[in-house]
Amino acid sequence: MAVKIKTLAGTIEITNEVIATVVGGAATDIYGIVGMASKNQIKDNLNGILRKENYSKGVVVRQEENGVAVDVYTIVSYGTKISEVSRNVQEKVKYNLETLLGVTANSVNVFVQGVRVLPD
Repeated sequence: MAVKIKTLAGTIEITNEVIATVVGGAATDIYGIVGMASKNQIKDNLNGILRKENYSKGVVVRQEENGVAVDVYTIVSYGTKISEVSRNVQEKVKYNLETLLGVTANSVNVFVQGVRVLPD
């Protein structure tokens, strides 16, 4: 499924893969986020941190009437305030979707899949 935006010159179609990549990039820019986690760790056989080319495995995009709903699966750094980091992810994802793609994010749900201790 894709988001379609009608303009005077024609139609712009943005796939869920593109939306997931933008969401993953925005989420990993936040201080306290170590990386993205797979939404189906058992099915995907991935227990580690996803790389940039696999961000779509850690993001679920659902189309709604007036925008999209996004689920983001993250791994946070030990010692950070998880609620604050998650709120920052929500704000940055919503901002990036609206400014970069012109897509309205109705909801951004952050799921913390793990906590990592980073070496000093």
